[in-house]
Parts: sequence; C-alpha cells; structure tokens
Amino acid sequence: MKYPIGKQTFSTLIEGGYVYVDKTDLVYNLAQKDICFFCRPRRFGKSLLLSTLESYFKGEKELFKGLKIEELEKDWVKYPVFHVDFSLGGFERDGKVDLYLNHIMDEWEKEYDCASGIHDNGLRFAEILKAAHKKTGQKAVVLIDEYDKPLLDVLMEPMEDVNRKILKAFYSVFKYSDEHLRFVLLTGVTKFSQVSVFSGFNQPEDISMDKNFDALCGITKDELVSYFDGEIAMMADELGQTKEEMYLRLKKQYDGYHFSEKMLDIFNPFSVLSAMSKKKLDDYWFATATPTYLVRLIDRGKTNIKEIVSGKYDKSYFMDYKADTEDPLAMIYQSGYLTIKGYNEKSGRYQLDFPNNEVRKGFVALLANDYCGRRNDPKNLVLDINDMLDECRLDDMRDALSGFFASIPYDANYQERAWSYESHYHYTLYLIFRLLSCYTTFTEKENSRGRADMIVETNDYIYIFEFKLDGTAAEALKQIEDKGYAEPYAADKRKLFRIGVSFSSEKKNIVEWEVV
Repeated sequence: MKYPIGKQTFSTLIEGGYVYVDKTDLVYNLAQKDICFFCRPRRFGKSLLLSTLESYFKGEKELFKGLKIEELEKDWVKYPVFHVDFSLGGFERDGKVDLYLNHIMDEWEKEYDCASGIHDNGLRFAEILKAAHKKTGQKAVVLIDEYDKPLLDVLMEPMEDVNRKILKAFYSVFKYSDEHLRFVLLTGVTKFSQVSVFSGFNQPEDISMDKNFDALCGITKDELVSYFDGEIAMMADELGQTKEEMYLRLKKQYDGYHFSEKMLDIFNPFSVLSAMSKKKLDDYWFATATPTYLVRLIDRGKTNIKEIVSGKYDKSYFMDYKADTEDPLAMIYQSGYLTIKGYNEKSGRYQLDFPNNEVRKGFVALLANDYCGRRNDPKNLVLDINDMLDECRLDDMRDALSGFFASIPYDANYQERAWSYESHYHYTLYLIFRLLSCYTTFTEKENSRGRADMIVETNDYIYIFEFKLDGTAAEALKQIEDKGYAEPYAADKRKLFRIGVSFSSEKKNIVEWEVV
C-alpha cells in the first residue's frame, strides 16, 4: 500500500496508485453550495479537499472513475477554477501578501485576456472573474487554501493589521461578483470574525460544525477498518499484539476528534498514515510543528488549560470570535489541540478536552515547559512519578514534587503571572499529572457532592488527591471523606489511598502530606 504522506494533489494520488479514502460523496454535496468556510487543524487534508474540488469543477471525470461521485454526477461541466494557496510561504515580510496576489492575478489576466490596469486587489480580481465568465460561458469557482496564514504568521505583531487590510480588500470580490461565481470555499485553521477579513462581504456559510460534513477531512473508524484492516493486522503482528489491541492503541493515540454535536469519532489522518507507513506508533502530528502563533499565545502566560477544559461553552463562544490573546480558547480548539468531548442538547453547551494521547502529551508538555520555566522540564519528573505510582512509593513522590516546586525560578515576571493565582499549585500539579501516559488520570472529577482535585487509577491502585492552600492536610482528607470521593470505588478490588496535601503560599511548596 502506498501512503500519500505529504501528497496533497488529488490527481497525484489517483494516478500514482496511492491509497485514497473516498469522500467524494461529501465533496459532491459540498459542491452544491455557494460560499462556504471550512475550518480544520493543520495536516487534516484541507489541501487535498481543495485539490479534489478543483479536479471535479474542471470536469476531470476520468480521475473519479470507480469513486462514489461517479454515481452522483452526470454532467461534468468544466468551470474556470481559481485556486489561491496561502500555505506556500511565510508572510512576515511587508509586501509579501501583495506580491503573491499580484503574481497569481498576472497569470489569470493572461489566461482570460483581461488587463484592467486596476491596482485595487478586490476590483482587479472582480474583473478577472467577469472575464472568465464571459470567455468560458461558465461562472467561476474560487478555492482558497489556508486563507488565515498571512494573519497567523504575524499574529499580535504590527504586520497583522497590514495583512488583514490587504486580505479584506481581496475577499471583497465575493460581494461584488456574485453573478460571476458558481462556488467559493475558504479553508483555514482558525476563523477570524468581528473586525476581520470576512466583513468585506456577506458572511460565508460556516460548515465547520455542520454534522453533515464531520467526516469531510480525517478518517472515521469505519474508514479505518475498510481501508486499513489488513495493514493494521500486519502492524499488530510485527509489534507482537493482537489486531484488537492494535485498534485500541490507535484509537487512544490518534482518535477522539469531534466536530459537531453528532460526536462522530475522527482519527488524525496524518498520524494514522504515518503510523501505517512506519509500522510504529509515535507522535507524528505534534512533532511536525508547533504553530508559532500558538507559542506566542502561551508565552503571554494567560493560558490556563485546566480552567478551559473544566468549562462548558456555547458553540458561538469558540466559533465566532475575535482572536484574543487574553482568551485563546477558540484558537486552541480550532487548531486541533482541544476538541468536543461532550454536548448537552438541553443547554446547547459543549465540553472540551484533549482529543487523544498524542495531543494531550505534546500540548501539556509545551504548556508545562512554559509555565514552570523552560529549564525545569517536567518530563523526567513525570517518568519518575509513573514508577512511583506503580510501586506505591508515595513518600518518594512527595519528595520529588517538593524538589520540583523548589526548582521553579521565582523571578519578578514569573511571580506576576503565576503566583497571583490561588490555583497555581493546582495548575502545576494538573499539568504534571496530565502528562502521565500509563494511567487514567481525572482532574476535578465530579460526583453529586463536589469535585475531587485529582484521581489517578493504576492497574493495582487508586489515588485520590485533595489540595489545600494555606490549609492543612487533615482538612483535605476530611473533604475527601465528607464529599464521598471514594464512594464510586467501593466495589473496586484495587487498593485505594486518600492523600491530603497542603501548600504554603509563603514557602511556595508542599508543607504537609498525609496518606490514609
């Protein structure tokens, strides 16, 4: 089986004999719409989707032989297609956006015999669309890949406003050229609204959370079985596991994305294809890149992921927003580091969390390194704690955590952004414990009487933690008892420990640690 890793052109996949997960029925349904916006994380197949649409609208019927769309489309009309790909290069340099737009419009003007002499990007593109309609007799199709990259490249920098104005003018063409447009699709990682590039024309239909297009990008469980069952069996045999065990490991590592209230499980396609190709599970998606805009947001010191994943949100909260360094939830969600993990139909609110082990481990490590100081990498500590929990060495774990807190540099800037929060101790431990990969870890686990700060389940033990700031360990243990945090485990055969922990804001460390 040939895996199309790094291949984003539909014709290359089909003609080159690469595996292609057939989503052309969804492509056909999408093509019946007008102006749409579609948001998905990086490396989720957005570029391949646009390439597939380009071949479809160009009437390249032979490429779709044997695919689902062959039974749906009968006419195969050839339309003029304008494909804008902003993923090609960085846009940090002043004038780069204009340079790219002028280059592609020069080519279009030659193709459609249109030399207007107009310098305004939007009006110039409008003349090109008009000329293409007149020359071909068909309305135009516009496909824009990574529409937001010129903004993300310079997020929170002076160039952001410059690039925004250029794009806003360019996209205004969709307002003036409706009579010349057959179909428009903009894709990206994030959705900028309010004072945005979209305000220059009628808002596109956002299909990012439309349950009819959940599976437009990514791989479903049915598709995984249909296309890769034999490969997964081979992989399992090579790794000395059963096929069922291999499916479970793939699910934990790469599955878990949900893009609507339908809660359809979606696997990360890049990671799945990489794992199939190398016959090895690894952090392929996270290792490819950490978006610079996300690092800049985290470096502002305002990202408390613990609070974000414990909240419940209306859809508009993380879909229609102004990019905000003080409240980056929407950008974290749309970038693929969080996903929908629950939906309350009655209230219409969503619960967010990490989609899978790959993302949780990588993103929490990034947050922990930033929050705790880059010289205090918690990964070694986490490996030690894994062993200590497995061997029930709780005194050793206390000493290890105390040593870690003592090693954190408390300079003035750090104090300003971290120690002003009473929840700082909870948050540091939250980051450390969410990095545990061997065990099931719950934070803020609810029951009818309250929320347990931390519960860790190993194969042999259950640990219930309660933390107190400037209180006592005895008070923490009493809360575990009064709130009944241990009651759900009454029939569990594993040995259970209640652990009360007290922190001192003066000493900035653990001062009491009692185990029952």
